[in-house]
Amino acid sequence: MELSLIQAHNIVYDLPSDILTTLRRRDELTSEPDRSQDVTISDDRSELKIGKEPAAAVGSTACSLCGLTFHTSEDQRSHIRSDFHNYNLKQKLRGIPAVSESEFETLIGDLDESLSGSDSSESGDDEDGDDKVSLLSALLKNQAKIASPSDDPSAMIFEKRRRGYGKSPLFWFTTPVLPSNIHLGIYRALFTDAEQKDEPTVVHTIKSKQLSPRPVFKQPKDNSTAVPPTSENLGPHIFMGMIGGGHFAAMVVSLSPKQNKASAPGPLSREANVVAHKTFHRYTTRRKQGGSQSANDSAKGNAHSAGAGIRRYNEAALSDEVRLLLSEWKEMIDTSDMIFIRATGSNNRRTLFGPYEGQVLRQNDPRIRGFPFSTRRATQNELMRSFIELTRVKVQEADQEAAAIAQVSERRPLATTSHGPGPTPTAQKLSDEDETALLHTSQIQTLIRRSKLPALLSYFKSNNITADFLFYPQDSPQNRHVSTPLHLAASLNSPPLVSGLLIKAGASPMILNGDNKPPFDLTSDRSTRDAFRVARSVLGESSFDWEVAHVPAPLSADEAAERESRHRQEEKIREDSRRKLEAERLKHEGPKVPDLTPLGKAAERGRMLALGHVQKTAQERREEESKGLTPEMRMRLDRERRARAAEERMKKVASSAR
Repeated sequence: MELSLIQAHNIVYDLPSDILTTLRRRDELTSEPDRSQDVTISDDRSELKIGKEPAAAVGSTACSLCGLTFHTSEDQRSHIRSDFHNYNLKQKLRGIPAVSESEFETLIGDLDESLSGSDSSESGDDEDGDDKVSLLSALLKNQAKIASPSDDPSAMIFEKRRRGYGKSPLFWFTTPVLPSNIHLGIYRALFTDAEQKDEPTVVHTIKSKQLSPRPVFKQPKDNSTAVPPTSENLGPHIFMGMIGGGHFAAMVVSLSPKQNKASAPGPLSREANVVAHKTFHRYTTRRKQGGSQSANDSAKGNAHSAGAGIRRYNEAALSDEVRLLLSEWKEMIDTSDMIFIRATGSNNRRTLFGPYEGQVLRQNDPRIRGFPFSTRRATQNELMRSFIELTRVKVQEADQEAAAIAQVSERRPLATTSHGPGPTPTAQKLSDEDETALLHTSQIQTLIRRSKLPALLSYFKSNNITADFLFYPQDSPQNRHVSTPLHLAASLNSPPLVSGLLIKAGASPMILNGDNKPPFDLTSDRSTRDAFRVARSVLGESSFDWEVAHVPAPLSADEAAERESRHRQEEKIREDSRRKLEAERLKHEGPKVPDLTPLGKAAERGRMLALGHVQKTAQERREEESKGLTPEMRMRLDRERRARAAEERMKKVASSAR
């Protein structure tokens, strides 16, 4: 039978009869199907897509750490914020190889709830930062508890699986109706605790959970004639709720699919039967900083800002709104077959589980479950996506050749496994001398790059190191080019460092680097080359073989200073000449500037009109100055003008009287 058999019937509660009658659990000794060849079911339409991940994920929309590729950049960003990617980052920092997606699902299978992700780039503050870290720490601790004491990380995961530590979040089934390499998976969370323990009868349980479509339950608009929702008119249903970062979303959805007549002739299409849904959002998280206000108050004390007061009020208001909604939905929640909750953080869990008067949800309720996969921001769309993910049958195509190789390698003695691909070999431990040389190399190079000559000379003296110290490791590309402090100072074109190393520290200019070049050959600046020549003059010809060091004839300090002054003067003359030539060029090639020679009043006004600049009268200028002023300011401005005019008149009278 083709895969298209479950294309239109991929819901756990509405499986085809041919699959139900032949469904059987996969042998427990059989390895889990390879997730590299994955057959997924689209969320927006029941369409199977068979894909095969590449061996090495490359490209702009790929994750090289997890070995995954994505169709869109949005999927890539969602993966980067997922628990799977963050866990692999932690593994890489600890020097442990990354795990596959199936191995990660196995690791989180025993946890109460998934770690929270985010729905967009702006949702990083949805969860309390401290709670997210604690959940990730709990996952790592859980792995440490169930891990084998083997030092090999890959052997640790293998031993964990072989001994039965941890459980996959899915039950895997096979059927002769489909090809032998096709496996069907159903989440364990859809079964009660007793049904999960009784694994041999899980197939019979699935058959008993099959439901037929039923009409949609609708509440009348007139509340006076409303029929209270009960288990009889709702049928089997579940409650789903998410809260975090000021966002709350809840939904009661019937497990029986609803039937709608399709526009074209054919079978009836099945859709999710949502009985009730509600979302709330309040500003409770500290923007640009993350974490809730209550978490910040617990860590640092109560803040007294206006924003902190608003966030505290919104936290209390959100808690009241959520509890009121739960009390209104109490009958539907009490009759729910299962309750799926994601509430990370003590404050969010206290909102749902109290204790408070009229409490609806209780932590010891056996129906409560966490989502066995990563979830994003608490929204209605995310709840619907989670419901589809929970109730859709997972179809995977296993690589039979890889499974056969894995079985053969499992049967081999442990001694033969060393020839196969193993973990990345750890770096050889350095000796005490090598560690000391590496530390001196880092410190000396840092001081030279920062031009700290006094500190460099002091470091040589305090650590009893010569100025001809060879950088470690010598075979690295960087240290091969600049083998000594003098080589590095010359390559950086630093005359003060070159003079200090040669004259004060006694560095040898004759040492060759890995390219058989002395320090002088690495310079590309005239002043740095002059520093070598001045050092030759100061130290004398007998101190070093300057011909081997490729240093030219000696140069005194006065001659070097005079040469530097002459060079600067020449540079200044060349720059002035360049500016004059540029001014002449702009004068002839640039835009023409109108002649501004003095003219009469009439000619001046005509020229201003021609240029588009109309000369304003005194009254117009006064009106322009008083624009935007209040009446009081205008009166003050008028008084000042009159006072200045009176002063001018008095000065004229006094001057005429003399």
